[in-house]
Amino acid sequence: MDSKSLIPSRDEVFKEKKHVGEDFSISSLHLFQGDMDLPTLSFHSSMKEQWDDEQEPEEIETVLKVVPPAYHHYLDVFFKVKEEKLPPHCACEHHIKLEGLLPQVNVIYYLSNNESESLWAYISGNLEKYFIKSSSSSTAAPFLFKKKDGGLHLCVDYCKLNAVTRKSRYPAPPINKLLTIFNSSTIFSKIDLCGAYSLLRIKEGDEHFTAFRTKYGSYEYFVMPFYLINSPASFQNLLNYIFAHLLKIFVVVYLDDIMVFLRTEEEHVKHVASVIQRLRKNNLFYKASKCVFHASSVELLGYVVSSDGLKMGT
Repeated sequence: MDSKSLIPSRDEVFKEKKHVGEDFSISSLHLFQGDMDLPTLSFHSSMKEQWDDEQEPEEIETVLKVVPPAYHHYLDVFFKVKEEKLPPHCACEHHIKLEGLLPQVNVIYYLSNNESESLWAYISGNLEKYFIKSSSSSTAAPFLFKKKDGGLHLCVDYCKLNAVTRKSRYPAPPINKLLTIFNSSTIFSKIDLCGAYSLLRIKEGDEHFTAFRTKYGSYEYFVMPFYLINSPASFQNLLNYIFAHLLKIFVVVYLDDIMVFLRTEEEHVKHVASVIQRLRKNNLFYKASKCVFHASSVELLGYVVSSDGLKMGT
């Protein structure tokens, strides 16, 4: 059977039992104001899965080795299956505003057999997760591959869309200042988020701007893709909101890297748990293999941070 015939139509996607409307119960679209200690975007999951029923034994073993016992009651946030769920709409979602004419549909680039197989795997996988849907948008960016580390890196060429997109004025964290606030801290933990940009939804009604065209049809994103010019700003805005009362006290956030720094073990455990709980409450999950807990030094933004100060990483 031709692989193209396996792609569900837009109507078929929304008839599926797993559609987000049945997976999530969304209480409202404004910011939750009830618990100032644990800010959350106003949604909650109605799914009742247990992490130990969903994960491979090898993954469970890896997580148990990396995550200290003090945080084992939060183990559910360290598994890949969690970040493969379509997030619901919330207040901190990605809005695309144009200052010029919408770019026209672009050409389809030639792909080798290997590239075609990788493209189909990407499309079918993201359709299954409901990260994308088929599109009839009047604009569609080309899909291409970049060579990276000897392999293929899939990406959408949003250059023309970015050229007519109103640039976000949300400030990026100044790296030089972030690296000077650790003072005499002696214990460091670093949490790496899973999914990164796919943790944020595209604002409802803006999905058609993200359309991309392939030999298997045109598609558009429900979640925020890489390579949109304002994606980093939207993601930073999300995390800054979640940690608004903790930033520079014992937390530093730079995109998907979250650093917790303190002087004593007792304080450190308490505050790392607070960070994990805030992220869990907002349905954000972590990549255990890239997290570091209770270390005397960690790498951040190309530097090694320790009680001795900063030095360039290797």
